[in-house]
Amino acid sequence: MIRDDVDRALRSVVPLLPEHAAARIALVLGSGLSGLADAFDQAVSIPYASIHGMAVSSVVGHPGRLVFGKLEGVDVVAMQGRLHPYEGHALSQVVLGVRLMARLGARTLIVTNAAGGLRPELLPGSLLAITDHINLTGQNCLVGENDSTLGPRFPDMSSAYDGALLALAHEAAAEDGTPLYEGVYAGVLGPSYETPAEVRMLGTLGASAVGMSTVQEVIAARHMGVRVLGLSCVTNLAAGLSTTPLNHLEVEQTARASSAALTRLVRGVVRRLAALVPA
Repeated sequence: MIRDDVDRALRSVVPLLPEHAAARIALVLGSGLSGLADAFDQAVSIPYASIHGMAVSSVVGHPGRLVFGKLEGVDVVAMQGRLHPYEGHALSQVVLGVRLMARLGARTLIVTNAAGGLRPELLPGSLLAITDHINLTGQNCLVGENDSTLGPRFPDMSSAYDGALLALAHEAAAEDGTPLYEGVYAGVLGPSYETPAEVRMLGTLGASAVGMSTVQEVIAARHMGVRVLGLSCVTNLAAGLSTTPLNHLEVEQTARASSAALTRLVRGVVRRLAALVPA
């Protein structure tokens, strides 16, 4: 049962955390964006290798740590780096961290990623708030026996990305003077980048950005009743929209360069959430 895997992971983590620790907000930090966890106060860092059943990321820019601490005075927990299906991990492992953070008390998930821009105005360094996604991975982490203690057999995905959280993100961005676009995220399997023909198809489908993560994490979170805010850092123009070859180093470097703006944006959202529901 999925619940057994999550329970074993939880039992391996709890003794390593402060007594009575309970996170309110969870974060998943994507390629080049893991530095946000370095801003946590009273941080406790746990390598994935120390968590029962958790795989270790093999991708550059994903340190592979669960970090618990405080951000804007709020108890938060973050995956400092994520796991991807293209690394060969089972989907149950890919989403285990999200399920674990939900069991640690988080009812809000802020998921970040590095993505390729599919619209001409989404230049490298742009920040995009995800309004919806298209799952083109051919996979779904809920396939198999459902555990009704975690969520329903057929979870509703009509509001996969929470409208109230999206509004808070726009408020925080406006206060900071940071442009924040909106759009649909297309999730593909990877690890090869998309062909120009595939990029044209994605644009026709209505996608604004494309990446190799996020959709399974969001499905798992919504299955457990966790509301989601999705933020993409556009790190490159997708294939056929740029004259330069795509490479992961460019993705990581651009994400790191944009991490300060993303950190301020996430801080602003967390600060507003804290004001709405004081600890």
